Amino acid sequence: MADPFEDEAEQTVSIHEYLKDVEEQELEADLVLGGDEGKKCTYDEGYMKRQAVFSCLTCTPDGNAGVCTACSLSCHDGHEIVELWTKRNFRCDCGNSKFGQFFCKLIPNKDTENVENSYNHNFKGSYCTCGRPYPDPDVEDQVEMMQCLVCEDWFHEEHLGLDSADEMIFKASIRKERSEPSLACWANKSGYVTIKIPRDEDGEPLYEDFICQSCSVICNFLANYPKTIYASSACGPSGNIENNNGIYNSPKEDNALTDTTPDTMSLVGAVCLLLGKESEQNTVVNPPELDRNKPKPMFLAKNWRDSLCTCEKCVNLFIQKGIRYLLDKEDSIVEYEKMAKQKREEKLQQQEGVECNFLNNLGHVQKIEILNGIADMKNEIHSFLESFDSSKPITSDDVHQVFENLAKKRKRV
Repeated sequence: MADPFEDEAEQTVSIHEYLKDVEEQELEADLVLGGDEGKKCTYDEGYMKRQAVFSCLTCTPDGNAGVCTACSLSCHDGHEIVELWTKRNFRCDCGNSKFGQFFCKLIPNKDTENVENSYNHNFKGSYCTCGRPYPDPDVEDQVEMMQCLVCEDWFHEEHLGLDSADEMIFKASIRKERSEPSLACWANKSGYVTIKIPRDEDGEPLYEDFICQSCSVICNFLANYPKTIYASSACGPSGNIENNNGIYNSPKEDNALTDTTPDTMSLVGAVCLLLGKESEQNTVVNPPELDRNKPKPMFLAKNWRDSLCTCEKCVNLFIQKGIRYLLDKEDSIVEYEKMAKQKREEKLQQQEGVECNFLNNLGHVQKIEILNGIADMKNEIHSFLESFDSSKPITSDDVHQVFENLAKKRKRV
C-alpha cells in the first residue's frame, strides 16, 4: 500500500522568503494604520479626515466609543478590542465620559464627548446586514468583506442586495439608437440585463469605491453622471452602463439640479457638468418597469471623484445629503494608503540613515569586532541547524543555548 504522505513535499521557508513575508505584513499594517506608530494619542489633532479606529468592548460594551491606535496599545492592552480599520472625521474617545472612571493615560483631560463622531454596529463587533462578527467563529473559511464608502459598514458579497453573489439582474429600457458598445449589447429578448461585480480575470476588484444598497438611495443623483464613473468588469462586455445601481434619473427629472441654469448660477467651480451638457449620450431615460424601491449598490471606477461637479448648486446638494466628503479626494482610501506608504518610506530612509551614521562613527577596531560578531553568530546558527533533529520543533531553550554558546566563545577569545 502506498504511503499517503509519500508525495507530500517537505515545506521549507528560506530566510529571503521569511523576510519578504515579514515586510509584506509590516506594509499591510502600515496601510491600515496610516503609518501611525501608535506612540501618540491623536485627540489633539481633532476630527481627523481618516484614521485607524478601535473599539474596546471591555470598557464600552455598548459599542458607543472608539479609540486611536496609541490608546488601543497603551490604555487598553489586554482588553477585548475590535479592529475597525479606518473611519472618517473621527476623534479619539479614550477616557471621556463614556468610559466612566477610566482615564486616558496619554491625554487625561478630554471633552466629555466628541459630538461629531459617528458610530454604527461595527463598534459592537457586528458587520453587514446579517450582523455577524469578523472573523466569524461559526465559519471555517473567512471571506473578504466590502466596505461601503458612505456608511463605512462592511458587507459580505452575498448580502449586497444583488440577485446572486456574482451578478445582479434588473429590467431596463434601452435607447435602441445607441451605436456604441454599451447596455444594449447586454440585453436579451426579455429585456433583462446582467451586470457583474467589476473584477479582473483573477477575481481581483476593479472598482475603487463601493456604495451599499441603502446608501445608494442617498447617492442616486450620481446616475446623472457619465458612465465613466462606474467600474466595468474585465469579464463582461466592453463599455459599461451609466448607472449600475438600479436607479435611473435624468438631470431634468432631479429637482435638486434643475431649478436654475448655468447662466444664472453663482459658480464655485466650472459650469455645472450636468446641466451644462445636453448631449444625449449622457442622458438616461427613466425606465417605467424599474422598481425604484429596490436600489442596487454602486461600484465606482478609479479616480471617479475627478468627474464630480463642484459648481455651487452641486456642492450644496452634497452638503444637504451629508456627503460633502465625496468631493474631497483626500477622503479616499487610496489617498490614505498613499500617505501611509510615504510615511513608511520616510521611516525606512531614516532608519538606514541612523545605521549608516552609527557605523561611520565607529573606529576601525570596533567595525572589525562587529563583523566578527556577525560571523560568529552565523557559524553558531549553522552548526546548530546541522546537528538539530529536523523532526522536532525549535524551542526557546534551544535559542537560549545558541546564545550561551556564543557568549562562551567570546569569553575564550
